Amino acid sequence: MEKQGRVFFSSVTLTILIISLLSSTSNAHNITRILASHPSLSTFNHYLTLTHLAAEINRRQTITVLALDNSAMSSLLDKHLSTGTLKNVLSLHVLVDYFGSKKLHQITNGTTLVSSMFQATGTAAGTAGYVNITNLKGGKVGFAAEDNDGLHSFYVKSVQEIPYNISILEISSPLSSADAEAPTAAPSQINLINIMSKQGCKSFADLLRSSKALPTFQDSVDGGLTVFCPTDSAVSGFMPKYKNLTDAEKVSVLLYHGVPVYQSLQMLKSNNGVMNTLATEGANKFDFTVQNDGEDVKLETKVDTASIVGTLIDQDPFVAYKISKFLMPRELFKVSEEESDAPAEAPKASKKGKKKKASPAADAPADGPASDSEDQKAADENAAHSNNAVTFTGVVFFSLFIANLVL
Repeated sequence: MEKQGRVFFSSVTLTILIISLLSSTSNAHNITRILASHPSLSTFNHYLTLTHLAAEINRRQTITVLALDNSAMSSLLDKHLSTGTLKNVLSLHVLVDYFGSKKLHQITNGTTLVSSMFQATGTAAGTAGYVNITNLKGGKVGFAAEDNDGLHSFYVKSVQEIPYNISILEISSPLSSADAEAPTAAPSQINLINIMSKQGCKSFADLLRSSKALPTFQDSVDGGLTVFCPTDSAVSGFMPKYKNLTDAEKVSVLLYHGVPVYQSLQMLKSNNGVMNTLATEGANKFDFTVQNDGEDVKLETKVDTASIVGTLIDQDPFVAYKISKFLMPRELFKVSEEESDAPAEAPKASKKGKKKKASPAADAPADGPASDSEDQKAADENAAHSNNAVTFTGVVFFSLFIANLVL
């Protein structure tokens, strides 16, 4: 018994020690805080926040930011681009791969093409959102947008590197791209139908075009609107049910796919909970629950569950996502058996001494963070909690395994 007690004490001590060592590295990066210690990059830092790119950078785990000093940013701001266009240009400076200073000088065959966040938005035409990185003679490294001839920007220095999570590299001048610098439409000028039709949601767009729900969507754009657009195949599978609805019910089910506030992907991932829709007419009416699992965001209606599979457009205050299923509100369709059985199963669990853990989603606020800094704080906290949970579980099992070996 004495030996077992010593082993148990040793394993617990080991667990605490490892957790304390890992806790300092489990937090997600925060681009705003990193750049705050570099005054020469303050303007770049400010516009990352203004365009909401900072939150997107914080969300990603493998990223390279091509930072611009205040002088280089001045040359970009002299073009007087709209906020939407400036976001496209800056997103071209965020590469969705890790490049430290050492890797820049070890590029295979001397040159490579890397996808940027601009390419990932789906806004870039063809490969216009790719960045060419070329290792030149004498240790010089050049950068250029794929749709621009010649290398006009060069590597200056490494600002900070956290392998293989985030790398911040300063470059000499902004990347120039005709596609990224193309004027973006003002929110009120956005054509919902055309955007959906061109991005794989033509069937849903056709339903909306001929519906009395369309004016509500259009009138909501300027004040903030998030649209969840089912894919063509999802609409095709839902059509037999849709045809059996009354005209009023058809309007409601279409309005159910719109949320009257702007919700970036980062906001959806950091702020799970019940969300009202354009169809909501009172408390607990025509709402659904947002839940995420890592990078996957799901919309749960209690009748079915859809996943976000892509972004059609993200231009604050309007954003549209492509989803895997047609959302069916419980007010119009039968609740799935799994959901309806859940309350009946709860008492059985309590008899066995097990407590059913309540979901935090029901109490979570529907609106996103009030400011950019809150977006980033929420992203940091979510990442930290997730990483700590995984770390704690793994360490405990490891310690118990060691204890069993000793015994």
